[in-house]
Parts: sequence; C-alpha cells; structure tokens
Amino acid sequence: MLGGAFIGAGMRSVETVQVGEDDGVARIDRWLRRRYPHLSQGQIEKLIRTGQVRVDGARVKSSDRVSPGQSVRVPPLPDAAPRLPEGMSAKDVDFIRALVIHKDDDVIVLNKPPGLAVQGGPKTTRHVDALLPGLKFDADKKPKLVHRLDRDTSGCLVLARHPRAAAFLGEAFRDRDTDKIYWAIVVGSPRPKIGELRSWMRKAPGVHDADREMMQRCVQSDEGAVHAVTQYVVLSEAGQRAAWLALRPVTGRTHQLRFHMAEMGHAIAGDPKYKCDRPTPNDLAGALQLHARALRLPHPSGGVLNVMAPLPAHMKHTFNLLGFDEREAKDPFAPFGEAAKP
Repeated sequence: MLGGAFIGAGMRSVETVQVGEDDGVARIDRWLRRRYPHLSQGQIEKLIRTGQVRVDGARVKSSDRVSPGQSVRVPPLPDAAPRLPEGMSAKDVDFIRALVIHKDDDVIVLNKPPGLAVQGGPKTTRHVDALLPGLKFDADKKPKLVHRLDRDTSGCLVLARHPRAAAFLGEAFRDRDTDKIYWAIVVGSPRPKIGELRSWMRKAPGVHDADREMMQRCVQSDEGAVHAVTQYVVLSEAGQRAAWLALRPVTGRTHQLRFHMAEMGHAIAGDPKYKCDRPTPNDLAGALQLHARALRLPHPSGGVLNVMAPLPAHMKHTFNLLGFDEREAKDPFAPFGEAAKP
C-alpha cells in the first residue's frame, strides 16, 4: 500500500446530499465526479450500477440527470488513490519504498540491491536517483543522495530528507566521521587474517564512462593519485577455496575495496573488473560478492545512527554454499576493536 499525499478522502458512512442551486442540472455521474474528484469514472459507474447511489430514493443510471433540491444517497466511498510522483508508476514507488530499512525526519537508509545503479549515465535510465521522488512521503521535496555505492555492490545507502541534513551528512562523509563495514567473499584465504592495505591509486586515463571506469596502481607523484587505506579481517574460511571478510574503508576512494583485494591476490568473487591469478570457483562467478553491511554515523539531530542491511539473495546463497553463518558476526564492527569507533 502506497503512502503519501492523497487526492481526496473516503467516507465511512452513508450520507444524504442535497443538490445545490450552484450545481445546476447535471448528469448524476458528472455531479458525483465534481463532488468527489478522487473517485474514478469506473468507481462511480459501479456505485450507480449496483444501486448504492440513489436519487430521491430511486435507482438511477449514469446518464440520468439531477436537479437542485433533489436528494442523493451517497454510500461509504473508497479511500483516495495515492498521488504518484510525476513520471513514476505505482510499481516503481512500491519498489523503492520496499528498500527502506531506516526512516526518520532527517535520514532515510536503503538496502540497495545489486545491479541497480545509484546515478544515471548515457546507457542507464533506471537508477536510485531517478526513483527518489517515490521517497518523499510527507515531505515537500525528494531526498538527496549523500554518498554512493557501485552498481553491483548491495547494502546501506544513505539519503538526506532536507537540505540541513544533506549538508550535515555530506560533511560527515567528507570528514570521515562515518564508519562503514562491508562483507565480501574473496577467492582464496588471505594471510595474515587481519591487516591493513595501503596504496596510491588513480583512475585509468582516458576513460570517462562510469561503466568502464577502472582504478590502477600508481605512485604519489602521478597525476590524479589518491591514497587509499582499507582494513580487513577474515571472519571465516572455506578451506583454501574462499573466505568471508569484513572490510573497513578508512578512505572512500572509487572501487577501493575491489582494487585492494585484487592487488592483494584475493579478488572479490564475481568481480568482472578486478581479478587476480587465483581461480574463482564456478559457483561464485555470477555476481559481485560485496555488501555494505553496516553503517554508523552521526545523526543530524544528535546521537549516532546505527544501521545494518540484510544480505542480498545471491550472497545468502553463497553463505549457505560455503557453510558460513552470518550470526557469527552479530556486531559487524567488533572485529576491528577500538579502531572501529567513530
């Protein structure tokens, strides 16, 4: 059921309404349509056809006319249909609202599914940004993105519901006051089991299409070089075949986690861009096994917001396949100890 603004309101009891002088002489269906604009023509015709609408106690047809002074019996009416955002279908609104895992007056957090881009591009018309009008709810304006995830990465995506919250959250992300934990399934099993990865990286020159964008290793003096830092912990292993990792990006660079794991020789399973020499088991190659599991950030109205996103279906399948139990990591931040506190 969709929420939000309504065109009209339904009635809960039978009413008798007198046709006024200002109404003039009019067809009964048109008179009802003017008085109850939230009703569709089909709804009005059904109410008349089934005898629920009567004029001076008698049944009528849609084409019959009413005149000032006559009494119209009006039955309990259905609630108004929700007013859909311009350019959006009810299916789109239901879809984007089903992704909400946290909502308050300042912040909305989505559990973004894999395969859905956050923003559009030359070949991308369906994306989170285009669906944001469906998340206005009772607000005047649509929420605003304050960070992003890769198209194939699932999990926590934060939206600000008004400009003050957007400014606050944008600064929190820029100043690294947020704490993010990702879960990943990687090929092989990293050694040591806990560590920190540091490198200089930059976008591959000459590529301006987000779908083809790649990061590459570089040195500090290279044009466009940025420093990236990732902490990791091995949570569980499936022999030497694959491992379940918790990843904490200390910096927030494009493709940072995917780049670092491939550079380490333990690429994230299902990654079509960043690979390593280790073979990916055939049953893990279908989709990127990377999920923004948990987020901890200062709240615009005070305090700290903690959100955790359930695993997507393809990663649940992988966990079952490899014998991993997500309940073993009740607190996603715990493996990083004191370092994970904001």
